[in-house]
This record gives sequence, structure tokens and C-alpha cells, in this order.
Amino acid sequence: MFALPFNRVTLGLALAGFAGLSHAAGFALIEQNASGLGNAYAGAAAVAADASTIYFNPAGMTLLPDRQLVVAGHLIKPRAAFSGDAVFTTPPLKDTPVPGGQGGDAGNWALVPNAYFAYRLSPQVHLGVGINAPFGLATEYDPDWVGRTQAVKSELKTVNINPSIAYKVNETLSLGAGLSIQAIKAELTNFAGALGTAKVKGDDYGWGFNLGALWQPAPATRVGFAYRSEIDYTLEGRATFTGNALANGDITADTTMPASASLSLFHRLSPKFDLLADVTWTGWSAFDALRIVRTNGTLLSYTLENWEDILRYSLGTTWHMSDKLSLRGGVAYDEAPVSDIYRTPRIPDGARTWIAFGGQYRLSKQSALDFGYAHLFVNAPGLRSSDNGTTLNGEYDSQVDILSAQYTHSF
Repeated sequence: MFALPFNRVTLGLALAGFAGLSHAAGFALIEQNASGLGNAYAGAAAVAADASTIYFNPAGMTLLPDRQLVVAGHLIKPRAAFSGDAVFTTPPLKDTPVPGGQGGDAGNWALVPNAYFAYRLSPQVHLGVGINAPFGLATEYDPDWVGRTQAVKSELKTVNINPSIAYKVNETLSLGAGLSIQAIKAELTNFAGALGTAKVKGDDYGWGFNLGALWQPAPATRVGFAYRSEIDYTLEGRATFTGNALANGDITADTTMPASASLSLFHRLSPKFDLLADVTWTGWSAFDALRIVRTNGTLLSYTLENWEDILRYSLGTTWHMSDKLSLRGGVAYDEAPVSDIYRTPRIPDGARTWIAFGGQYRLSKQSALDFGYAHLFVNAPGLRSSDNGTTLNGEYDSQVDILSAQYTHSF
């Protein structure tokens, strides 16, 4: 039955890179620049260090030079190694073990790029555009593992184009806004018994917006607020089966990417040291249920997801060692939006603690290189997932490593 493989997949239809283990909790990607990674993205809506502020808070463009280009890339390696077992839940094999291995490491290497360009139109007005991937997932188990009826491969990619504008109201307040034009493409597979391997592909386009405000109550202090809206999708795709072409068919699924809001602080403690802090809310409760239908209107499946809203906390510091070199450090904690009872092998997400460091080397007055590394300690996610005639029971050994680099050029 292909409806169930697709429902787990489509929940991940916002996933584009790392089993939800690589960055912010759930399947949102916070890796939108390298300059913030070393601080664990603390103060991201207030620091406005470069044109990547287009994503984190467009109001920050008012602090940038006349024109600035940012290009960044991130290598992300999550680990998601399952240990446990599975049993059949339907006669005649009910309660007997499912044969197979543990699936290997389901986390795959991923490269996530971003690019931004900001331009001063007038003393008060700045324009910009960003290209990035706000959501992502990629997991793949061995094809003969014990959970193969629930998941083998899950891959989703997003591309977001984010034109933005900022207005400097006065010397202490700036406002910003942007439009998000976002595309999603997904592919998911699992073993479907006599039907062979089930593969589901789906894609769609959607749009949303982001808003920001930057307030400077004192010369050494900035407070930033940023909001990104929900984005609704109606995914259109097709399910195919290697064992029976008669089961193939077109399907649709409605899904929503969550809204988020951030409150950030930047404070210059001294000419040498900056302090950064951040609290970010993500509205994962938008994933309350998933309904999959054929294009003729026939209901294929209904899955209760029951995700919860979460908070992310971060704290960082920057040490300006010299005119050319700055070093960064940071810590963060991401809550998990899903409990063991609702967690699935396609998205083995758990709460995680970040330890990050990085820096910037200024090549000249016009250009700079940023670099960063972060290790994420993931609380061992457990699951008891029943789907497609089996119950999968166990936990994951999970962690994430992120290595980022960025080039910034002002002109």
C-alpha cells in the first residue's frame, strides 16, 4: 500500500538535507551563512555582519556598505544509526520478528550553498536578494534493514529566492521586509511487499514573506526582531511500484512549512569583544496531521503527526584579535518538536546541543573570508513507529558535524 510510505515522506516534504539532524530542530536549515556558524547563530537577527542578514533580518541591510556580495557553502554530515528491532503487526506473522539488519548510518553528506547581494538605493533605502535552502532532508538506510517497509530513502530539496527591502527610519530604528518564493522537490522509497519497491516523487511552489526590525538603543547595543511566515504547498506527484504497475497513480498532499520568529541581542562589551544572544520560536504545531489523496479525490491515508512548537536558545561571543582576524565561539540548544511515540524513521529528530567556533580573516578593506565548525550532540532519539504492517522499536545514535566557509566582497 503506497499511501503510507508517501505520508511519512510528505511530512518530510519540507526536508532537504539531513534527517532533521543537521541544524535547527525539525527539518529547518539554519545554515544560511558561515559568518554566524562560529557563534552558533547567536544574535543572528541583530548582528547584521554582512548581506546574509537578508535571511535573518532584512532590516540589517541598512548597516551594510553600498554594495555587498556574499557566497557561502556548508558541508553537513549527520549520523543516524538505528539499533532495535521490528515485528510484524498483521496475521499470519503477527508478533514475529522482521528479518534484516540495523540499516547502517542513514545520515548522508550534504552540501548546502547560499548567496546574497545587497545594494544601497538611497541613504534610507536598501535592496537585496538571497538564494538559499530553508528546509531539507536526506536519509537512506540499507535496502534490507528491519524498517524497510517504513522507509529506505527520503530526500527533499528546497530552493528559496528572497528579494528584500530595508528602510532606515532614523539613526536608531530600521525596518525590513522580504518575499520568499520557494520550490520543493522530494523523493521517497520503501519496500512494499508483493508490490516491490515503492517510490514517491512530488514537487510544488509556494510563497511567503519575512519581516524584520532593528533597534539600536545605545551605540554599543542592537536588538533585532525577525519573523518568517508559514508557506503552504499542495504537492503533486506520482507513486510507482516495481512489482505492479497497476498500483501506480498520481497523488496530491497539502502541507505547511512552519512560521518562525527570533529575538536577538548584539552588544559590544569592548572594542575587542562582542556578546550575542538569541531566542527563536518555530511553529512546528502546523504539522498536526497529513492527508494524502489520489487526484480523483479518493482518500489514501490520514496520519496524525502531533508535532509541537519549539524554542531555540543560543549565546555567543566574538573576539576581535586584530584588524585582520576575529575569532568566534558559541553554544546553542534546540528543543525537539516530536516525541518518541510520533517519531518516524524518515525523520529521527531529537533535541540537540551545539558547540561551535569559527572566525573571519579580512583579506582587504573590500573582502573577507569567514569560516566555522559546529558539532551537535543529539539526545538519543527513540521511536516506536507502526506503519505498513510492522512496528519498529529502538533508538538512534545521532550527531551532526558542520563545516562552513564564506566569501564576502564589498564594492
